[in-house]
Amino acid sequence: MTKNWKRRSYGTGPARAAAAALTALLAVLTAGAAPAAADAKPPGPASGPASGFDFGACPAVDELPAGADPGTWRCEVMRATGRLRVGRVDEPIDRPMTLTFAEGRVDGEFAQVFGEMTAEPIRVGGTPLTLTPRYGGYADFQSDDERRGELDLTLAVRGPLLPRGCSIGGAATGPVHLVLKDTRPTEVISEDPTVVSFGAADAEFAAPRTDGCGRLGGGILDRVLDLPAPAGENRLELDATVAIRQYA
Repeated sequence: MTKNWKRRSYGTGPARAAAAALTALLAVLTAGAAPAAADAKPPGPASGPASGFDFGACPAVDELPAGADPGTWRCEVMRATGRLRVGRVDEPIDRPMTLTFAEGRVDGEFAQVFGEMTAEPIRVGGTPLTLTPRYGGYADFQSDDERRGELDLTLAVRGPLLPRGCSIGGAATGPVHLVLKDTRPTEVISEDPTVVSFGAADAEFAAPRTDGCGRLGGGILDRVLDLPAPAGENRLELDATVAIRQYA
């Protein structure tokens, strides 16, 4: 990807003041950043070893693929903490991200239906900036010998003077595509209900430039965050726990 370094003049007055304020704010980052039944969903909050997992976002039975037998399908809720490095940003994920999806087979073929992804904002370098992971429109959680699964993410960027819709990855650039590989083998925590844990990471994904960040935000953010960042300069580490519940 060729970077466009053309300069743009914003004139005087509020526009120049706003640009200067954003530049000053993001300079701080530069200094501080390091290189169930057939007619209902499965039940809501679980108890016992699955306490803290909410199955309320599981796809409803009528959202499963045509021909799916609910008796052979299950819903999985994954909660994960870890660490995110994208460009110059390198921050812990202290508050769990949650992924909810259903999986099973239709005519002998593996199939799945995505339910929901939630995540809390990740504070960047002690500044007012935050990054919030969001579902990017694609997921494949069928594990094999080479990977734990694949997932597309965007990272919503929030901060002073930045418009809503500002993100790393978006309609113009495409999402961040992750291919997660095991870093820690699966460990069974409980068999009834089924709860397992594992570690996974991707250190090979590329991070696109920012998207939808406005005239004042985009170019400055890209330079400060060192985006786009090629494969090998980014990393997502996850320490995950998964609770599993059958539909019937």
